[in-house]
Amino acid sequence: MRLHFFVSGALFASWGVQVPAVKLHYALGDQALAIAMLAAGVGAVASLTQAGGLVGRYGPRLVAIASGALCAVSLAALFMTHEYAVLLLLMLAFGVGTSLFDVSINAAASDLERLSGRTLMSGFHGMFSLGGMAGAAIGSALLAQQVAPTVHLVSASVLSLAAIVAAGMVMLRTVAGDTQEGQRFELALGLIAEGAMYDWSVLYMTQDLHSEPGFAALAYASFSAAMASARFGGDWVRERVAPAVLMSLSAALAAVAMALVLVVANPVVALIGFALVGLGFANVVPVLFSAASKVDENPAHGIAAVASLGYLGMMAGPPLVGVIAEHASLTWGLASVAGFAAVLSLAAPKALKA
Repeated sequence: MRLHFFVSGALFASWGVQVPAVKLHYALGDQALAIAMLAAGVGAVASLTQAGGLVGRYGPRLVAIASGALCAVSLAALFMTHEYAVLLLLMLAFGVGTSLFDVSINAAASDLERLSGRTLMSGFHGMFSLGGMAGAAIGSALLAQQVAPTVHLVSASVLSLAAIVAAGMVMLRTVAGDTQEGQRFELALGLIAEGAMYDWSVLYMTQDLHSEPGFAALAYASFSAAMASARFGGDWVRERVAPAVLMSLSAALAAVAMALVLVVANPVVALIGFALVGLGFANVVPVLFSAASKVDENPAHGIAAVASLGYLGMMAGPPLVGVIAEHASLTWGLASVAGFAAVLSLAAPKALKA
């Protein structure tokens, strides 16, 4: 189970560190790159309309293996063509695979949390962040050694697929019946900002701060490492701090840290700032998914409901940054991260009914 979360983070990081290479390979402007990211978001949101039903019918185990395979295969093929239309299709498939994998493993995690009677969700998401940190660090090392992007992504995909299947063999086998749709959630703002960090932080380091590719890839690693450390301690914190208070203070930290990164515009300060942003966003998803799993007899329905809003946020965030970057600068585009985090800080008490 924890291995699935680790692999999910590693695959996401493998994509994240290669964003500049994708831009160069396909000769894209910021806006065209943003549209490719939008394709992944469209695939994610579209598949979430069926996610709860699929997990309810086939169980988290089978859905996790099938969707994880789709995610790995689509990522491996990214540099095997120069056709922009094919890139859009691959990103669409990547989005579908990522979202279904996300819902299935979170549904299984919520089952374990319920059966054990313990707070576990932050720890599972800590493994996602640890996977992101490892994926980014490995990607950074490979970039520094000038390893071809194709070799990197194919290797990462093959290893990830093997891990997905192996972990799936021992995954909790549960099948829940269909139930009514869970309640609506109003906190997509956090995932708008988080999605922008995943997709644009490395490019910001190379394009605006003129960092070497290997050093720039550490932007993703620092963000994910801080997220992982905060999430591994997140279950302890969540047992002692009200969800709305935790969300509000965390988002405020992310807003201030992101503003610091953009105002100072120094590579070392940026890495520190990205780490603080990671600390701020660390428990947004665990808090939301844990709450979502309790609003419906079938956890997958509640998780799919909140995940759909989250993926809408992740879909809207990166393209929004890209459009602003195309017409102003990437610095101004990333300023939206600070803005959304600030709004999230103010909105959390009402959204979580503090």
